[in-house]
Amino acid sequence: MGFILSEKETGLIVLEDQVGLAELREAKEVLTHRGMADRLTELIGMPVTATMRMLPDAAEGAVHGAIEKALRTALNVAVKTLGDENAQRGAAPRLLSHKWMAGLTGAAGGAFGMASVAAELPVSTLLILRSVADIARSQGEDLSDLETRLACLEVFALGAGNERSPEGEGDESREIGYFAVRAGLAKHTADAAKYMAKSGALDASAPPLVRLVGEIGKRFGIVVSEKLAAQAIPVVGAVGGALINTYFIDHYQELARAHFTVRRLERTHGPAAIRATYESL
Repeated sequence: MGFILSEKETGLIVLEDQVGLAELREAKEVLTHRGMADRLTELIGMPVTATMRMLPDAAEGAVHGAIEKALRTALNVAVKTLGDENAQRGAAPRLLSHKWMAGLTGAAGGAFGMASVAAELPVSTLLILRSVADIARSQGEDLSDLETRLACLEVFALGAGNERSPEGEGDESREIGYFAVRAGLAKHTADAAKYMAKSGALDASAPPLVRLVGEIGKRFGIVVSEKLAAQAIPVVGAVGGALINTYFIDHYQELARAHFTVRRLERTHGPAAIRATYESL
């Protein structure tokens, strides 16, 4: 049974399926919540955005290189091995084990600072990807499907929170929200899937894959920079680095749960009905 849409006195479209409506409302709260910077500011007691300005110029190049390496490695794993997991679809995800491992890798980042980013970030990214895939499976996704595996990678593009596009005519700006991010990635994801299906192999240097990784990297890089800025604070140390990395993976676990909840509801009730209701909430 699909959603039944009705008009209330407020003029908003609402869903009569109360269970689905509650799930969609919860997903939207996660997808539009404060970003990683706000969470880290509460954790360390000082604005992360201010700390980012204190990073050395050389850090930008190191971060960019680490992000590209991390996402290329994640793409390789997503395409080649995510479908080989033994857990059944619908089974509860194993969130805590991934958080513990992420905490351990974060301890190294906190202890050695920027020097460890090239080694630590790809490991953290793969742990997040594995956890995201576990969550996708728990929401009924088929990880043997290439499109589903690429949808797991898309979660890394959701973590930057809502932004605003550059000013246009009339000094107006447009909010870049969840569905806008998905729409922006849709063509890149489709092109990448088509290329891999046709070639039968993964070539990370192929233009469709470079474009996909590049688009995801633009938004993933925002969160990574915030995370590294927090870890670069001298008083953070190994213990703080572990906690920051736990926040890092928790951030993407929440986004993955919301993202794949929306996708599950779309499969059941249709994308148009879900988007209309999401935007009316």
